[in-house]
Amino acid sequence: MNHAVLAAGGLVLFSLIASGQASAQTAKAELRNAQGEAVGSATLAQEADGVRITVQASRLTPGPHGFHVHAVGKCEPPAFTSAGGHFNPRGQSHPNHAGDLPVLLANANGNAALTFKTDRFKVEDLFDADGSAFIIHAAPDNYANIPKDRYRPDPDAATLATGDAGGRAACGVITR
Repeated sequence: MNHAVLAAGGLVLFSLIASGQASAQTAKAELRNAQGEAVGSATLAQEADGVRITVQASRLTPGPHGFHVHAVGKCEPPAFTSAGGHFNPRGQSHPNHAGDLPVLLANANGNAALTFKTDRFKVEDLFDADGSAFIIHAAPDNYANIPKDRYRPDPDAATLATGDAGGRAACGVITR
């Protein structure tokens, strides 16, 4: 074993912990439904090439659900509108918000699990003055594809804002 490399690695880890950066590298959220019941959790881990997000949820309506980071770290039931819109620091349209994430698919028993990586933000970006939250939506996210019943040459405001993901079924404030 090369002790010089081991010592250098320990020094880097010590420096991160001493500067407080280690806590900025991971985050979590407990997801609760409108009745305040815990229905899942999400973890975030900063890696060199992006943020790895792992989600586990239960007691959802079977089928696909929009899953997003929202701009405000506040989850006031029952509608969770306190979490604001999608996390969107660059002012993009849906599906290019930084907080637009893959659809969460609940099986016939209402259970869902998903692990993915995104480079649209860093963990530290989610801890601005008002924080951030995860939202599990009631409906699937159509990624700003235009629903046929509203077809026009361009997506309408609802599609551009939310991907038509519907109401908010669960919310979790992201914490260190």
